[in-house]
Amino acid sequence: QVQLVESGGGVVQAGGSLRLSCTVSEAIFKNKPIGWFRQAPGKDREFVAAEAKSGSGPHYGTYYAGSVKGRFTISRDNAKSTIYLQMSSLQPDDTGVYYCAANMYNWGTAVTDYNYWGQGTQVTVST
Repeated sequence: QVQLVESGGGVVQAGGSLRLSCTVSEAIFKNKPIGWFRQAPGKDREFVAAEAKSGSGPHYGTYYAGSVKGRFTISRDNAKSTIYLQMSSLQPDDTGVYYCAANMYNWGTAVTDYNYWGQGTQVTVST
């Protein structure tokens, strides 16, 4: 069974930082792209960042939405089967529910490319 469990959300002032965690089923953690998405109230869910294996070697490529590039960093801890999203210089526009998701078949950054989703964690950035 594929499971993704997010944690780490909260309330932070503008300019602050948060780190989100996503614990992923060990069976897919090392081989499938894992992405972070967010959904603000009244808006569609959007891509934030993703990490995917580069070829057959041990390295992973990282991908970011333009709106978060340079402020957010995606990383992993293989021993804990956990993907992190370090968020810095947070702004009110970053407010929303953040989801991690697994892409089982075809690489992509669209919501429809991802097959399994966590329950989400709320991030609120106040002015």
